[in-house]
Amino acid sequence: MDRPGFVAALVAGGVAGVSVDLILFPLDTIKTRLQSPQGFSKAGGFHGIYAGVPSAAIGSFPNAAAFFITYEYVKWFLHADSSSYLTPMKHMLAASAGEVVACLIRVPSEVVKQRAQVSASTRTFQIFSNILYEEGIQGLYRGYKSTVLREALWSWRQDHVVDSWQSAVCGAFAGGFAAAVTTPLDVAKTRITLAKAGSSTADGNVLSVLHGVWRSQGLAGLFAGVFPRMAAISLGGFIFLGAYDRTHSLLLEVGRKSP
Repeated sequence: MDRPGFVAALVAGGVAGVSVDLILFPLDTIKTRLQSPQGFSKAGGFHGIYAGVPSAAIGSFPNAAAFFITYEYVKWFLHADSSSYLTPMKHMLAASAGEVVACLIRVPSEVVKQRAQVSASTRTFQIFSNILYEEGIQGLYRGYKSTVLREALWSWRQDHVVDSWQSAVCGAFAGGFAAAVTTPLDVAKTRITLAKAGSSTADGNVLSVLHGVWRSQGLAGLFAGVFPRMAAISLGGFIFLGAYDRTHSLLLEVGRKSP
């Protein structure tokens, strides 16, 4: 990919990601509190629904930019724009690679954000400092494996860059369906992230966590927060993909007109 293409992917992905995360943050807070082991009310209910937003705001731009730069580069490397029956698979591989790289930034931001969401009275920076003091850098990557697994399983929703409205609508429907299917993995990720250091849940064994939730809360526990998660990701898919496609096209057009 040429340099203007990288710059366009960086800016468009970052702007779209920040917009989605800040606009839909209340839905994310509600989802996290529904999935928390202490329950929705004890985790804060509807109070302080913007708790943890600094962490999301700081991590959003580099996270989104890292995904789309990797996504666009891998597509270019695999020649995914050429006509081939393997093209859908190439897009899936590109999206999966993008998620793996983006999670290096997303997971630390998510860990701090989610702990702030269930502890609205504690400042975000204090939570960040406590994690580093008590657990070190590895504490910031609690739940990395479950996050990558969750994201990679629905990375297939990415496809050709077409008209931005068409892309946005397709992304919204695909994202909502994928959000529902992967909710148990999201529950496991939330439980691992919020678990006390040294506990069995904090070890990050996804199957063990899912089994524990199933035994204690059944199917309702495995799909806790499914509706706000579907709503956030459906709307997020619409906003993100539409904004990215439009911004990316605009930046490339401006670049072509520049001397």
